[in-house]
Amino acid sequence: MSVERTLKKLVSGVILDLDGTLLNTDGVVSEILKAFLDKYGKQWDGREAPKIVGKTPTEAAAAVVEDYGLPLSTDEFLSQFYPMLSDQWHNIKALPGANRLINHLRGHGVPMALASNSSKSNIETKIFHHSGWKESFSAIVGGDEVKAGKPSPEIFLEAAKRLNMDPSSFLVIEDSIPGVTAGKAAGMAVVAVPSLAKQTHLYTSADEVINSLLDLQLEKWGLPAFQDRIEGTLPLEPWCIGGPVIKGFGRGSKVLGIPTANLSPEGYSAILSEHPAGVYFGWAGLSARGVYKMVMSIGWNPYFNNSEKTIEPWLLHDFNEDFYGEELHLVVVGYIRPEANFPSLEALIEKIHEDRKIAERALELPQYLKYKDDPYLKKISLHQEN
Repeated sequence: MSVERTLKKLVSGVILDLDGTLLNTDGVVSEILKAFLDKYGKQWDGREAPKIVGKTPTEAAAAVVEDYGLPLSTDEFLSQFYPMLSDQWHNIKALPGANRLINHLRGHGVPMALASNSSKSNIETKIFHHSGWKESFSAIVGGDEVKAGKPSPEIFLEAAKRLNMDPSSFLVIEDSIPGVTAGKAAGMAVVAVPSLAKQTHLYTSADEVINSLLDLQLEKWGLPAFQDRIEGTLPLEPWCIGGPVIKGFGRGSKVLGIPTANLSPEGYSAILSEHPAGVYFGWAGLSARGVYKMVMSIGWNPYFNNSEKTIEPWLLHDFNEDFYGEELHLVVVGYIRPEANFPSLEALIEKIHEDRKIAERALELPQYLKYKDDPYLKKISLHQEN
């Protein structure tokens, strides 16, 4: 047994946070804040995100009102903002790995609770649109059911009480620092899945920090392990993305000897906020050339410390020429690993070639091979036909 997989602590139940942990609420909140602040001639740039993630609705509202100097009281802000938000609750998507986790724990009879700073009625409205979620939780505790929200441990202690279990027997999964603080104060083990980019170093009190729910290893906590990885890959619900190939940082070919076909992040912010940084694979279609195997990274590439999240696909084929401007369509079918930093360029290059081998082998498996015929790969965009 490797050190990596040794048991950290034996737990028998799991308490999950909702917003930013199971649901991609942050993306929706950002969009609505953008529109809301626009009415007051202000621009939401995401810098204040750390001040609102994991906070109670009142605390988050107070931070926005103060930072932007809005001519409103906190209550007035909430009374205008919340109706805009609740209109969008049915559009909030589950984060990658959320359904997999809930179904797995339920299937193995692991007691689960949901504990969020949102009000109980808001929680129930949000999860109503996600099949099987409500029935999976033996207890749901909202911020309006306790005296103090996170970072106070009260929400988690109340969840343990309702499940009639000792607080120390729980694993908490959280995306925010107030949530991690609350879980530890409740005497529980805590895995942090930070929802804010490049903030991992702040989660020092968590027992473990992981990149996304896709990387959760439940066996470390004495819970039943996931059994769904195939030959080093995790099958995903396929998703598509496409656009013209643009010039990237120029380092793919020059520095790494790996020619990536970059897509512009413009217009893909929703997709990029939805999918965790990491290495994925699938099929790539160039309308005038054909369909090829593909491995790609999404993220900031810590070794190069990008300032924005990028999509960098590597088409596993030797092309004789560049194809900038050509329409590239990708069907992403599986996940290999989280984004990582490397001590040297050699280590990074070696890992990328290892990713290539894993992707090439996996794409021969029937489960992934069938997507080679996806009509999206052969679709020609209108501006190419003209």
